[in-house]
Amino acid sequence: MQWQSFRFFKSFIPALIWLASSAALAQDGKMYPIDAPPEPGAIPLNTGGVENQPAQESWFRQWGDPMARNISKATLTPFLADPKKANGTSVIVAPGGGFMWLSMGNEGWEVAQALAARGINAFVLKYRLQPTADSLEDFEKQMTQRFADAAKNSGDKSSAPKMPGGNLEDQLEDVEAAYALISSRAKEWNVDLKKLGMMGFSAGAGLTMATTLRSKKVKLAFISPIYGGMNAVEVPKEAPPMFVAIAIDDFLFHGDIGLVKSWYEAKVPVELHLYQNGGHGFGLGNPDRTSNKWFDAYMHWLDVNGFLKR
Repeated sequence: MQWQSFRFFKSFIPALIWLASSAALAQDGKMYPIDAPPEPGAIPLNTGGVENQPAQESWFRQWGDPMARNISKATLTPFLADPKKANGTSVIVAPGGGFMWLSMGNEGWEVAQALAARGINAFVLKYRLQPTADSLEDFEKQMTQRFADAAKNSGDKSSAPKMPGGNLEDQLEDVEAAYALISSRAKEWNVDLKKLGMMGFSAGAGLTMATTLRSKKVKLAFISPIYGGMNAVEVPKEAPPMFVAIAIDDFLFHGDIGLVKSWYEAKVPVELHLYQNGGHGFGLGNPDRTSNKWFDAYMHWLDVNGFLKR
């Protein structure tokens, strides 16, 4: 086990170097096409393709962050904790991107590295996405219009994003395949299935909630939707404890905390961190924002709830 973990992290060093060098090249909001980065250790989930998807998977960089789109083949990348630190707790990490792209660095690999450093096994899920324009230029126009529409309706609570109720069949199938894979290799990866949770960012938070509300195959010990939808839901029986973090100045936040109230009324443990600032997509944190401490609060929450005990 120790040798396997060392081999994985050794193979991941080239990817870390690539991330550090590429981030320095572009720290603005423009989209830059890039070659697909190395993804050592990525395991195909073999869940099929995407209907009406003629475009190939492609990557771009924005705000220094590598992002993938037109994903039609899901993968799971393990970030296994050092056996000397590992406590058996594990987290499936779902990056965000409106189900049209995935923020693989900011909301995927970086988060997984931070979790592994704390003794928690992390598994980054690269799930299938909705088809987007083949050219980056046309895709950028699509995204510009989407954000303009969201900003235009930012003061209208009726337009606030709802919990996923549409067709997320592909994405849920990817989560279920990831869960099955982790379960089948739990002993090898030092995973305690009674301490397996899921964390998602933005659309990934929506996927985390959809899994909790709709999947019959995935049993999560805890969930952590980060800057996702906050509207009320019908809480299922035996719902897991929940940790929520979001910033008030997130342009998708409309003052609604019905999600937390739903958990509270169902008498299921829930913790909300509503930050003064941080915007949307802050990942592990942006400079000079109150939301920067959310990960420390999350680790404390896991500890207090007994998930970090060996």
